[in-house]
Amino acid sequence: MMEFMPLIMFICICLVLMLGFPVAFTLGGTALAFAGIGLLTGSFDAAFLEALPNRLFGLMSNQTLMAVPFFVFMGVMLQKSKIAEDLLESMSIVFGRWPGGLGISVTVVGMLMAASTGIVGATVVTMGLISLPTMIKQGYSPKLATGAICATGTLGQIIPPSIALVILGDVLSSAYQQAQLSMGIFSPKTVSVGDLFVGAIIPGLILVLLYGLYIYLVALFKPETAPAIDRKELIAQNKHDHLGLIILFGLIPPLLLIIAVLGSIIAGIATPTEAAAVGAFGATLLAALRSKLDLTTLRDVCQQTTQVTCMVFMIFIGAAIFSLVFRGFGGEELIQSVFTDIPGGPFGAMLVVMLVIFLLGFILDFIEITFVVVPIVAPILLAMGLDPVWLGIMIAINLQTSFLTPPFGFALFYLRGVAPKSVATSDMYKGVIPFIIIQLLLLVGLAIWPELATWLPTQVYGN
Repeated sequence: MMEFMPLIMFICICLVLMLGFPVAFTLGGTALAFAGIGLLTGSFDAAFLEALPNRLFGLMSNQTLMAVPFFVFMGVMLQKSKIAEDLLESMSIVFGRWPGGLGISVTVVGMLMAASTGIVGATVVTMGLISLPTMIKQGYSPKLATGAICATGTLGQIIPPSIALVILGDVLSSAYQQAQLSMGIFSPKTVSVGDLFVGAIIPGLILVLLYGLYIYLVALFKPETAPAIDRKELIAQNKHDHLGLIILFGLIPPLLLIIAVLGSIIAGIATPTEAAAVGAFGATLLAALRSKLDLTTLRDVCQQTTQVTCMVFMIFIGAAIFSLVFRGFGGEELIQSVFTDIPGGPFGAMLVVMLVIFLLGFILDFIEITFVVVPIVAPILLAMGLDPVWLGIMIAINLQTSFLTPPFGFALFYLRGVAPKSVATSDMYKGVIPFIIIQLLLLVGLAIWPELATWLPTQVYGN
């Protein structure tokens, strides 16, 4: 019975989370309760918990994770100062005259918002409030409109620079070194957040292009579901009455900000944390230049950033406690023996892990999965010879698909909360299915051609 304690603990945590208890306290509290049972029965060594202060100190002093509050601040500032709304309006004027143009605009703006926030809920809610009423008013099919918004809202899992990739990169870096040490390699190679950012560029762009192509084809064959918009009407509603001025003031500044943040990381000029700080400052500067920065806005942005950051780091602490207790009960050995017995070698093990992560995505957010599941399975998979960048991108896209899949997808819940009552939930479920198929096709493509994720980091960093 005791040899299955890690599995029982994991199941209990999932059940408690489904009851609605806070994630951070569920992870830490349930793990400590099982540790207490283990101490009473003599099946758990208290020395594992003695390592907790050092683990937490390492967590709080982690330079990479310092990027999290900066990226959150950047995204919230772009949202609160209405820069994202202006960006969507500008994109609509540029693309709206073509069939499906408004939908394509929503996809591009959603990609940029996802890159700046990296939080699925924030992007879906923002895009739902800004673009859904406009799309419905312009005659778009509710299925296509809600599907496009949900799909683009989940792009924060894969479009760099995003919080999801920052956290995943930090966890995979530790897992990769652990895997190499277990193989007797005592001068281990490293994998950085920058590697993951660069590796995500090609798959992310492919996904955005496929989304746009799907919307365009739907508009081409069913023009009544995605009609073109009169550009003159849109320009007349804008404060700038010339297309060039609209592009100059509404489109270029946020684009330059994203390019500056991502470009500085890829070029090696700045670390992800430094680039995130530049992004936060740049978003504040843009808001100030547009006369949309006041004390009320700044207070709201700081308050929301603090709330999100505290939530993230509390989950980190809960996950650290869970990880130590899981290891103390011999969880790593149990998982390793299970993976060894799975038929198909690395492919079979990877398939099982991807399925488990997909199902967990229905009840856990990416932060919990990254800090609870990935540290358990990643060292074993990497020791089997899998590429860490490829593994990270596969996990990110898998989670993105999970957050989109009815009936439990988080993105659907978020959009339902802000969508008009006239939009049926069934329409939302039907609308996301083509986008889920696109994501599954990308996953299959990455499985067949890992170079889609690994080629660019090799070219940029030469390793």
